[in-house]
Amino acid sequence: MEEKKANNNTDHRMLQIVVFKLGNEEYGLHIDQIKEVVITPVITKMPQTPDYLKGVANIRGNVIAIFDLEERFGLIKNASTESAHKYTLVVESEDVKLGLLVNEVPNTISVNRSDLDESVGIINDTNTESNYIRGIIRSGDRLIILIDIFKVIDQEMTQSTRKTASVAA
Repeated sequence: MEEKKANNNTDHRMLQIVVFKLGNEEYGLHIDQIKEVVITPVITKMPQTPDYLKGVANIRGNVIAIFDLEERFGLIKNASTESAHKYTLVVESEDVKLGLLVNEVPNTISVNRSDLDESVGIINDTNTESNYIRGIIRSGDRLIILIDIFKVIDQEMTQSTRKTASVAA
């Protein structure tokens, strides 16, 4: 009986998720991956970079790369918001710091761990080696796609390294 109680407690732990829209869908990042949300600064375009890498920007004295995840994921943009990326989510790890463009102010929600369905491994981007979708969160009538932004970045770095190596060979 004690063992069952312990399992129930782990199922009901809360997750703090930052939710934002990409295309017509809601996406989320674990709050630990977000450093801050800022109004999108002036972006300086960089030559010979993928379309989804919009350039670099100065945010609080740090020059960081600015990503457009709608383009990276191949999502259809709303006509009214296509060029209206008003906010930037600054994400940071020990290895990388970058900005993600979003159209609306993201909101933070708390969800039970049991509301996260991690069995979506079959829904995988076949062009990548690892799955960056951590699961789907059910919150009332909403379905929120939880992603691990650092896995997305790792994939980009791996693909860039391979392209550079194949050009050099």
